[in-house]
Amino acid sequence: MSLAGYEVEVQRDGGLTTEEMTLNMGPQHPSTHGVLRFIVKADGEVMRTAIPDIGYLHRSIEKISEKVGYHGFMPYTDRVDYVSAMQCNQGWGMVCERLAGVEVPRRGEFCRVIATEFNRISSHLISVGTMGMDIGAVTPFLHAIRERETINDLLEALCGARLTYNYMRIGGVAWDLPPGFSEKAIEFLDHFEPIVDEYNALLSYNKIYVERLASVGVVNKEDAIDYNLVGPNLRGSGFKYDVRRDEPYSIYPELDFDIPVGRGEAGTLGDCFDRYMVRIKEMKESCKIIRQCLKMIPPGPVLAKVAARFKPPVGDAYIRLESARGDMGWYLVSDGSEFPHRVKIRTGSFAAMSIIDKVSQGLMIADLIALIASFDVVAPEVDR
Repeated sequence: MSLAGYEVEVQRDGGLTTEEMTLNMGPQHPSTHGVLRFIVKADGEVMRTAIPDIGYLHRSIEKISEKVGYHGFMPYTDRVDYVSAMQCNQGWGMVCERLAGVEVPRRGEFCRVIATEFNRISSHLISVGTMGMDIGAVTPFLHAIRERETINDLLEALCGARLTYNYMRIGGVAWDLPPGFSEKAIEFLDHFEPIVDEYNALLSYNKIYVERLASVGVVNKEDAIDYNLVGPNLRGSGFKYDVRRDEPYSIYPELDFDIPVGRGEAGTLGDCFDRYMVRIKEMKESCKIIRQCLKMIPPGPVLAKVAARFKPPVGDAYIRLESARGDMGWYLVSDGSEFPHRVKIRTGSFAAMSIIDKVSQGLMIADLIALIASFDVVAPEVDR
């Protein structure tokens, strides 16, 4: 964090004179979770405003879709959110399928859910691990990364990649589950679920950690809705909304799982601790979903027959799905050619950036780190 400038403001309160400083956090600061910049105006250690300055990671990814075609755009979608790439793959496949009336084989839908729920756990591990590290606890991050590496082994077995996955296809998934995948997945789940409890003992309920997060960065339910927060950020404020349950897609209506919400268990409802704990609890719910899918998965093909020169009819379509960062929307306009006429992607991180300035007012500068981490912002979702 560097001093960008300051302006003098005289406050006549018992003769005390203070200076309002303008501080520059980012775009290279490690705790901004990507190339994000915040212009902070502070009176001493107390922030008066923290204005997000975005645009350092624009790659025109929506425009690229118009030049590479429908099938060709699938490998680009994982760059929209490189921490939760499977859901991005699925979103592009779903919007193309809706526009063209393509039906995904039932086994393909199960494969999609297995892959995306593993990726949800992987993404949340990065979120909770880096949140602890941002505040000063390095060891829990290493525990989270250890578990994430095992998930990466499983996802690598599916598609050959460990970060920017390319498993989904328009009409299903590229390949079936490899031999022995189910057994390895169950083995990991049996190991991982008790690990979550260990992680809570190590970090979540650590006295210092709780005091750093409890009643900090409070977002009440009304503000969460007004600022269009989604996913764990919305549910952390006590609003029980999840696209998988409320706007059901794929095979989620057949599955039994809970929707964790914030309860104000350590401080005020909607604080940094609630947003953190929602992600902790969601990892266990994803384990429940994967177990059910592995038990229920039917035989059959995993990919529908889709033309290599895919030309959906003239029209438009919009789909929603629950990514690791919440409600992700994909809007597609087709002119009947091999190339999309227009693509627009709605992401949770972009919405979360808008409320940071409001919530940060009156917090300490050190609290901005906890606040950013609690919203689980991923830079490529902000700049598309």
